[in-house]
Amino acid sequence: MGAGSGTGYLLKERVSEPQTLVRAVQTVASGGSVVDPEVVEQLVQRTRADDPLARLTERERSVLELMAQGYSNGGIAQTLFLGLKTVETHVRSILQKLDLEESPEHHRRVLAVLTLLGQR
Repeated sequence: MGAGSGTGYLLKERVSEPQTLVRAVQTVASGGSVVDPEVVEQLVQRTRADDPLARLTERERSVLELMAQGYSNGGIAQTLFLGLKTVETHVRSILQKLDLEESPEHHRRVLAVLTLLGQR
């Protein structure tokens, strides 16, 4: 639906709910936008599924952010109060989850950081 400068989209299930429909029409008529919550959820889920960083745990994300700041595994271990072996495990998991396979042509840590920065 659209009216004036407003835009809206509701699924037919919402159109059968009179209050929801009336509010949506009023919002669109006054220039606002309405998008069905279910549509928004689908879009958000799809975006998350396409984002390789969404596969990382919160701890892996912290490790990757420190890698991006130039920290070595030892520096990451000290900063996050982790053992070196734990950091190595996190780095290995990050590289695996980002689908960065070993290659003589590429440095996987750099590729992981580029992924974080949205360059890859």
